[in-house]
Amino acid sequence: MEIQDSAIVIRRVSPLPNGTLFAALGVLAFSLSFPATQWALEGFGPWLVAGARGSLAAILALVALLRIPTPGPHPADARTAVYSRLTFPARRDVGALLVVAAGCAIGFPLLTTFALQTASTAHSAVVIGALPMATAAIAALRTGRHPSRVFWAAAGTGAAAVIAFTLAQNRGRPTVADLYLFLALLLCAAGYAEGGRLSARMPGWRVIAWGVVFAAPVNLAVTAVALAVEPVHVTAKAVAGLAYLAAVSQFGGFVLWYRGMGEIGVARASQLQLAQPLLTLAWAVLLLGEHVGATVPLTALVVLGCIVVTQRARAD
Repeated sequence: MEIQDSAIVIRRVSPLPNGTLFAALGVLAFSLSFPATQWALEGFGPWLVAGARGSLAAILALVALLRIPTPGPHPADARTAVYSRLTFPARRDVGALLVVAAGCAIGFPLLTTFALQTASTAHSAVVIGALPMATAAIAALRTGRHPSRVFWAAAGTGAAAVIAFTLAQNRGRPTVADLYLFLALLLCAAGYAEGGRLSARMPGWRVIAWGVVFAAPVNLAVTAVALAVEPVHVTAKAVAGLAYLAAVSQFGGFVLWYRGMGEIGVARASQLQLAQPLLTLAWAVLLLGEHVGATVPLTALVVLGCIVVTQRARAD
């Protein structure tokens, strides 16, 4: 009598969709941007920080565009596909890429750097609190898709909780930095929405790569002028902060972020950023020595609850 062994294949299902994981990693990367900016400002002026991070990121992006092969415009199949080292974006995508460049590679870095000259990292985190709502709203207008009422209610509650928390940390006193943060918020939200829309049909890394390359002429000009007029005091901490801003905040983080948005949608991915201010506040305490009140755990629970609801609600 022969006994045949039957193999049972067990498929492991990841608790999180890949898009959610990539978007979450992007949020984690971005949460260190403000502390890194504070470090960079210890040795460089604000114009130089903003211009240099974009210029250095453009170099990384150009190398990636030249070295990473992508399918050509007319591939036959997987065996005979023609690969190109540098495939220029389609004409219909240039406008959206310019929005990404203006919002994410020029406007947001420059304006938030100005804000961080006078505002603490904790206060500046308020812009991140409102960013998911602004991104989702702009994306809904651009795509014609309308998230559910449950989605909007949870997103609004989470955004309100984060904004109230971050404002309470600074007693709600408006400053000139608030204007910079508000303008940066609008520009970044537009860049996120357009980048996320493009990532649905174009690799996310190429979206941000072309965005920073398109922004390079402006950032190079800003860097050249800043080097001539702003003092430079090179320190290890300042160099580390600038390197992080260029390699991660301006490029690597966006690669993860846009891939996540391309897979799970702009509106749903943007709600993961509700956790970003709390992460930034944690880094502010650990890396910058800033004081954060005891309301952090309560706000964290509210935000995490809102994220769970938005992830389960129909977002697109």
